[in-house]
Amino acid sequence: MNGPIRLYMSMSLDGYIAGPDDRPGQELGRDGGRLFNWLDDRESDGPSGQVYREALATGAVISGRRTFELAGRWQGDHHDGVPILVLTHRADDGDEPPGHARFVTDVEDCARRARAAAGDRPVMVHGAGAAQALLRAGQMDEMEIHLIPVLLGDGRRLFDHLGGEHIELDLVRRLEDRDVTHLRYRVRRSGEAAE
Repeated sequence: MNGPIRLYMSMSLDGYIAGPDDRPGQELGRDGGRLFNWLDDRESDGPSGQVYREALATGAVISGRRTFELAGRWQGDHHDGVPILVLTHRADDGDEPPGHARFVTDVEDCARRARAAAGDRPVMVHGAGAAQALLRAGQMDEMEIHLIPVLLGDGRRLFDHLGGEHIELDLVRRLEDRDVTHLRYRVRRSGEAAE
């Protein structure tokens, strides 16, 4: 049995995952680094340490192209040499991503390949564009939102271009830590009743 495809995303209370003007050299936008202060506790035995260790136990990564590029292509290795599938609108001839990364243009093919690569471990999803594409295609299983008690007021939102489809979620886990609430939601399939 394959593990879930799971989004891991830090988000402000008003829905932003990066501050305004995110670009190379300022990858999280102005004041966007505030969303990742919880990582200061990633080595702890507390909830943030648990969530961080779970994220690093994933067996494959699906990333959006923009996230991949802003992250310096992770030099081809996100963590432990797991496959990185970069969901993109186009892959140019001669643009070969480094290391364990591969460009994929079809969202369903990307999800299938990531699940196969990860085996029974979860697939980690990075990036708003990839998350929205997977949700629209019915390929996202879970979302781990690291909710930060701040209002950024501007920047890049997680769900800006999701479309008009109504998507129900079931809260399956809530972990409180200093300055963050880790919320895990299961994505309910169309017509499926609440758990």
